[in-house]
Amino acid sequence: MKNVRILLILLVSSFVSAQNNPQPTVDVTGEGIILAVPDEVTISVRVENTGNEVRPLKAMNDQIVQDVLQTVKRIGIVDKNVQTEYVRLTKNYDYKTKTYNFSANQTIRIYLKDLEKYEPLMDGLMASGINRIDGIAFSSSKETALKSQARKKAIENAVMKAEEYVGVLNQTIGKAVSISEFNNATMPQPMYRSMAMQDESASSKQTLAPGEIEIRTAVKVRFILN
Repeated sequence: MKNVRILLILLVSSFVSAQNNPQPTVDVTGEGIILAVPDEVTISVRVENTGNEVRPLKAMNDQIVQDVLQTVKRIGIVDKNVQTEYVRLTKNYDYKTKTYNFSANQTIRIYLKDLEKYEPLMDGLMASGINRIDGIAFSSSKETALKSQARKKAIENAVMKAEEYVGVLNQTIGKAVSISEFNNATMPQPMYRSMAMQDESASSKQTLAPGEIEIRTAVKVRFILN
């Protein structure tokens, strides 16, 4: 019984000692960046009109939207890559004329997987009667694989930083005891073409500059400090 008490005292003492003297660690943030030329684009277009009567206004908007959808099909974009984001019909009061008018608008998001079809698509959309482009967003069909590469580079970057810090102190890092990942961000970057490429395309129409997208991952890693 006495031996058991002694063992318990030793265990408690060891625990308290460990609590009072935690193992030293070094915390670093690593960043991984992968640049890639996008091969996809998402385009948001809007059909918006105003009028004094609801039925003719809605009929006009519906006709333009129908033309837009027919244009998209003619280009070869499948239905699953075309989505109506919202449809709105609002009644507005004009204080100058003291009359009411109506505004009808509909936004359509188009996911284009072949950038070579961008020019024909935009020409067709303009001809169909859209009167606003809300924006375009470039992406890559290889985004999952690119994110994986960025994560690996982020860990390598964290290891390099940790080793640089402890090297100055003539110490070393041990195993990693925790890893946490920050949100990924994809950002467009300008892409500069060579003069040869510019000359070759000078005679052809080009209104799209996809540039590069940046796949970025940041991680926080805690290493044991030896």
